[in-house]
Amino acid sequence: MMIRRAAIEDLNTVCELTLKLWPDNSKEEIEELMLGVLKNKKSAIFFAEENGKSIGFAYASLRYDYVEGTSSSPVGYLEGVYTEPNNRLQGLAKELVEACQNWAKAQGCREFASDSELSNLESLKFHLNIGFQEANRIICFTKKL
Repeated sequence: MMIRRAAIEDLNTVCELTLKLWPDNSKEEIEELMLGVLKNKKSAIFFAEENGKSIGFAYASLRYDYVEGTSSSPVGYLEGVYTEPNNRLQGLAKELVEACQNWAKAQGCREFASDSELSNLESLKFHLNIGFQEANRIICFTKKL
């Protein structure tokens, strides 16, 4: 297995994996988003490949706005991580996150953060197992005007 940083030429593969992570988005929305991510020097996508096939990815960015529980800027931020079902529980996602953390550290970050929906207990367990600490819990509200 090999982990490498994605390039523009990897857009189709990035989109295929991203749609598995965020299936509520359209292919066109994901293509536009991921093309921007791949062109942006303040973000990075890392792939895990095995036998020439992509089996997972992680996407990180640099956030300059306030990130809950942090005290520095920029903060490396895990925007998403996905591994194919047959490749889970083998440490692959942890390795992908470590690639993102190393990238963020090379960009001058002293902290790395992430988030999860309150109801996503699998994500909570994953984050805690790879060394994250819970910073806060919030409920967001909206109101039509």
